[in-house]
Amino acid sequence: MRILVTNDDGIYSPGIAALAKIAKKFGEVRVVAPDVEQSSMGHAVTHSRPLGYKKSPIEFPDIEAHRVNGTPADCVAMGTHLWSDVDVVLSGINMGPNLGNSMWHSGTLAAAKQAVLFGIKGIALSTPVGSTEPDFDILEPFVERTLERLLRDTELALYNVNFPPNPKDIVWTRQSVRLYDGKIVPGTDPMGRKHYWFTVTPLEPADEGTDRWAVENDLVSITPLRLDLTDEAALSEKLSV
Repeated sequence: MRILVTNDDGIYSPGIAALAKIAKKFGEVRVVAPDVEQSSMGHAVTHSRPLGYKKSPIEFPDIEAHRVNGTPADCVAMGTHLWSDVDVVLSGINMGPNLGNSMWHSGTLAAAKQAVLFGIKGIALSTPVGSTEPDFDILEPFVERTLERLLRDTELALYNVNFPPNPKDIVWTRQSVRLYDGKIVPGTDPMGRKHYWFTVTPLEPADEGTDRWAVENDLVSITPLRLDLTDEAALSEKLSV
Protein backbone atom coordinates (compact mmCIF):
# COMPACT_ATOMS: atom_id res chain seq x y z
CA MET A 1 0.00 0.00 0.00
CA ARG A 2 1.28 3.46 -0.94
CA ILE A 3 0.49 6.06 1.71
CA LEU A 4 0.93 9.81 1.19
CA VAL A 5 1.12 11.76 4.47
CA THR A 6 0.48 15.49 4.63
CA ASN A 7 -0.95 18.10 7.01
CA ASP A 8 -1.77 21.79 7.41
CA ASP A 9 0.55 22.48 10.37
CA GLY A 10 3.63 22.27 8.17
CA ILE A 11 6.62 20.00 7.72
CA TYR A 12 8.04 20.80 11.18
CA SER A 13 4.97 19.63 13.13
CA PRO A 14 5.48 16.74 15.58
CA GLY A 15 2.04 15.49 14.56
CA ILE A 16 3.09 14.62 11.03
CA ALA A 17 6.21 12.86 12.30
CA ALA A 18 4.07 10.74 14.63
CA LEU A 19 1.60 9.88 11.87
CA ALA A 20 4.30 8.98 9.33
CA LYS A 21 5.93 6.67 11.87
CA ILE A 22 2.65 4.82 12.51
CA ALA A 23 1.71 4.74 8.81
CA LYS A 24 4.92 2.80 8.04
CA LYS A 25 3.30 -0.23 9.70
CA PHE A 26 0.75 -0.32 6.89
CA GLY A 27 2.80 0.29 3.76
CA GLU A 28 5.25 2.45 1.87
CA VAL A 29 5.11 6.06 3.07
CA ARG A 30 6.05 9.42 1.61
CA VAL A 31 5.58 12.83 3.21
CA VAL A 32 4.66 15.97 1.28
CA ALA A 33 3.68 18.87 3.54
CA PRO A 34 3.50 22.69 3.49
CA ASP A 35 6.76 24.53 4.13
CA VAL A 36 4.97 26.82 6.61
CA GLU A 37 1.84 26.48 8.74
CA GLN A 38 -1.37 26.56 6.69
CA SER A 39 -3.96 26.05 9.44
CA SER A 40 -7.58 27.05 8.66
CA MET A 41 -6.75 27.52 4.97
CA GLY A 42 -9.75 25.42 4.02
CA HIS A 43 -9.67 24.03 0.50
CA ALA A 44 -7.61 26.83 -1.02
CA VAL A 45 -5.55 25.92 -4.07
CA THR A 46 -2.74 27.95 -5.60
CA HIS A 47 -3.32 29.04 -9.20
CA SER A 48 -1.74 32.50 -9.45
CA ARG A 49 1.89 31.41 -9.05
CA PRO A 50 3.92 28.26 -9.66
CA LEU A 51 4.46 25.66 -6.97
CA GLY A 52 7.81 24.21 -6.02
CA TYR A 53 9.07 21.54 -3.69
CA LYS A 54 12.28 20.87 -1.77
CA LYS A 55 13.65 18.09 0.36
CA SER A 56 12.43 18.25 3.94
CA PRO A 57 14.82 20.14 6.25
CA ILE A 58 14.05 17.62 9.00
CA GLU A 59 14.62 13.90 8.75
CA PHE A 60 11.84 11.32 8.62
CA PRO A 61 13.68 8.02 9.23
CA ASP A 62 13.52 5.79 6.14
CA ILE A 63 10.83 8.03 4.58
CA GLU A 64 11.22 10.31 1.58
CA ALA A 65 9.88 13.73 2.59
CA HIS A 66 9.39 17.05 0.81
CA ARG A 67 8.02 20.51 1.61
CA VAL A 68 5.84 22.51 -0.78
CA ASN A 69 5.28 26.27 -0.95
CA GLY A 70 1.53 25.84 -1.01
CA THR A 71 -1.63 24.77 0.77
CA PRO A 72 -2.60 21.32 2.07
CA ALA A 73 -4.64 20.71 -1.10
CA ASP A 74 -1.61 21.75 -3.17
CA CYS A 75 0.51 19.22 -1.29
CA VAL A 76 -1.86 16.40 -2.20
CA ALA A 77 -1.82 17.48 -5.83
CA MET A 78 1.96 17.69 -5.85
CA GLY A 79 2.44 14.48 -3.89
CA THR A 80 0.22 12.41 -6.17
CA HIS A 81 1.96 13.93 -9.20
CA LEU A 82 5.43 13.04 -7.92
CA TRP A 83 4.41 9.59 -6.70
CA SER A 84 2.01 7.58 -8.84
CA ASP A 85 -0.52 5.00 -7.68
CA VAL A 86 -1.08 6.44 -4.19
CA ASP A 87 -3.66 4.30 -2.36
CA VAL A 88 -4.53 6.58 0.54
CA VAL A 89 -3.81 10.10 1.80
CA LEU A 90 -3.45 10.61 5.55
CA SER A 91 -3.63 14.21 6.77
CA GLY A 92 -2.44 15.13 10.26
CA ILE A 93 -2.09 14.48 13.05
CA ASN A 94 -3.39 18.02 13.37
CA MET A 95 -2.42 20.02 16.44
CA GLY A 96 -5.96 20.99 17.37
CA PRO A 97 -9.39 19.39 16.90
CA ASN A 98 -11.43 19.48 13.71
CA LEU A 99 -14.92 18.92 15.04
CA GLY A 100 -18.40 20.03 14.01
CA ASN A 101 -18.51 23.22 11.98
CA SER A 102 -14.73 23.63 12.05
CA MET A 103 -14.69 21.08 9.22
CA TRP A 104 -15.67 23.90 6.87
CA HIS A 105 -12.37 25.76 7.24
CA SER A 106 -10.05 22.90 8.17
CA GLY A 107 -6.93 22.62 6.03
CA THR A 108 -6.35 19.16 7.48
CA LEU A 109 -9.68 17.91 6.21
CA ALA A 110 -9.22 19.76 2.91
CA ALA A 111 -6.18 17.62 2.14
CA ALA A 112 -8.26 14.46 2.67
CA LYS A 113 -11.05 15.92 0.52
CA GLN A 114 -8.58 16.71 -2.25
CA ALA A 115 -7.50 13.08 -2.21
CA VAL A 116 -11.11 11.94 -2.70
CA LEU A 117 -11.51 14.40 -5.56
CA PHE A 118 -8.59 12.57 -7.18
CA GLY A 119 -10.26 9.21 -6.57
CA ILE A 120 -8.07 8.30 -3.57
CA LYS A 121 -9.21 7.46 -0.05
CA GLY A 122 -8.67 10.40 2.32
CA ILE A 123 -8.41 10.32 6.11
CA ALA A 124 -7.99 13.41 8.29
CA LEU A 125 -6.68 12.94 11.84
CA SER A 126 -6.64 15.55 14.62
CA THR A 127 -6.22 15.93 18.38
CA PRO A 128 -6.73 18.81 20.83
CA VAL A 129 -3.67 20.70 22.04
CA GLY A 130 -3.30 22.62 25.29
CA SER A 131 -0.35 24.29 26.97
CA THR A 132 1.83 21.30 26.05
CA GLU A 133 2.12 19.13 22.95
CA PRO A 134 -0.12 16.06 22.70
CA ASP A 135 1.34 12.85 24.09
CA PHE A 136 1.66 10.88 20.87
CA ASP A 137 2.87 7.80 22.75
CA ILE A 138 -0.55 7.60 24.42
CA LEU A 139 -2.34 8.19 21.11
CA GLU A 140 -0.23 5.77 19.03
CA PRO A 141 -2.15 2.53 19.77
CA PHE A 142 -5.46 4.26 19.04
CA VAL A 143 -4.14 5.76 15.80
CA GLU A 144 -2.94 2.31 14.79
CA ARG A 145 -6.29 0.68 15.65
CA THR A 146 -8.13 3.41 13.74
CA LEU A 147 -5.99 2.95 10.63
CA GLU A 148 -6.40 -0.82 10.82
CA ARG A 149 -10.15 -0.30 10.72
CA LEU A 150 -10.24 2.31 7.97
CA LEU A 151 -7.56 0.87 5.67
CA ARG A 152 -9.16 -2.56 5.71
CA ASP A 153 -11.76 -1.43 3.18
CA THR A 154 -10.39 -0.56 -0.26
CA GLU A 155 -13.44 1.44 -1.36
CA LEU A 156 -13.18 5.19 -2.00
CA ALA A 157 -14.09 7.00 1.23
CA LEU A 158 -13.55 10.18 3.25
CA TYR A 159 -13.14 10.09 7.03
CA ASN A 160 -12.63 12.71 9.73
CA VAL A 161 -10.99 11.33 12.88
CA ASN A 162 -10.46 13.13 16.20
CA PHE A 163 -8.49 11.75 19.15
CA PRO A 164 -9.06 12.98 22.73
CA PRO A 165 -5.89 13.38 24.82
CA ASN A 166 -6.55 10.14 26.75
CA PRO A 167 -8.75 7.87 24.61
CA LYS A 168 -10.81 5.06 26.11
CA ASP A 169 -12.38 3.61 22.97
CA ILE A 170 -13.24 4.27 19.31
CA VAL A 171 -16.75 5.11 18.09
CA TRP A 172 -18.49 5.99 14.84
CA THR A 173 -20.06 9.44 14.95
CA ARG A 174 -21.89 12.05 12.91
CA GLN A 175 -20.87 15.67 12.52
CA SER A 176 -22.03 18.01 15.26
CA VAL A 177 -23.97 20.72 13.43
CA ARG A 178 -24.48 23.45 16.01
CA LEU A 179 -24.33 27.22 15.75
CA TYR A 180 -21.11 28.98 16.65
CA ASP A 181 -20.60 32.50 17.93
CA GLY A 182 -18.06 34.07 15.60
CA LYS A 183 -16.46 37.04 17.28
CA ILE A 184 -13.57 39.43 16.84
CA VAL A 185 -11.20 39.83 19.77
CA PRO A 186 -9.22 43.11 19.59
CA GLY A 187 -5.67 43.44 20.86
CA THR A 188 -2.57 45.61 20.62
CA ASP A 189 0.85 44.60 19.30
CA PRO A 190 4.18 45.62 20.94
CA MET A 191 4.29 48.72 18.71
CA GLY A 192 0.93 49.92 20.02
CA ARG A 193 -0.91 49.09 16.80
CA LYS A 194 -4.34 47.51 16.98
CA HIS A 195 -4.86 44.02 15.66
CA TYR A 196 -7.76 41.58 15.74
CA TRP A 197 -8.26 37.83 16.21
CA PHE A 198 -11.24 35.99 14.77
CA THR A 199 -12.41 33.17 17.02
CA VAL A 200 -15.52 31.07 17.63
CA THR A 201 -17.14 29.45 20.66
CA PRO A 202 -19.93 26.84 20.58
CA LEU A 203 -23.33 28.20 21.57
CA GLU A 204 -24.96 24.86 22.33
CA PRO A 205 -23.88 21.57 23.92
CA ALA A 206 -23.09 18.67 21.61
CA ASP A 207 -25.68 15.97 20.93
CA GLU A 208 -24.85 12.42 21.94
CA GLY A 209 -23.42 10.44 19.04
CA THR A 210 -21.68 13.44 17.47
CA ASP A 211 -17.97 14.04 17.02
CA ARG A 212 -17.83 16.80 19.65
CA TRP A 213 -19.69 14.63 22.15
CA ALA A 214 -17.32 11.72 21.57
CA VAL A 215 -14.12 13.70 22.17
CA GLU A 216 -15.66 15.39 25.23
CA ASN A 217 -16.22 11.87 26.60
CA ASP A 218 -12.69 10.59 25.86
CA LEU A 219 -13.72 8.61 22.80
CA VAL A 220 -11.99 8.57 19.42
CA SER A 221 -14.47 9.94 16.88
CA ILE A 222 -14.61 8.55 13.32
CA THR A 223 -17.02 10.46 11.09
CA PRO A 224 -17.64 9.23 7.54
CA LEU A 225 -18.16 12.19 5.19
CA ARG A 226 -19.14 12.82 1.59
CA LEU A 227 -18.35 15.52 -0.94
CA ASP A 228 -21.98 15.95 -2.05
CA LEU A 229 -23.36 18.96 -0.12
CA THR A 230 -26.82 18.72 -1.65
CA ASP A 231 -29.69 19.18 0.81
CA GLU A 232 -31.75 16.25 -0.45
CA ALA A 233 -34.84 17.12 1.60
CA ALA A 234 -34.91 20.73 0.35
CA LEU A 235 -34.31 19.64 -3.23
CA SER A 236 -37.12 17.11 -3.05
CA GLU A 237 -39.45 19.77 -1.67
CA LYS A 238 -38.56 22.25 -4.42
CA LEU A 239 -39.00 19.66 -7.14
CA SER A 240 -42.42 18.68 -5.84
CA VAL A 241 -43.83 22.21 -6.12
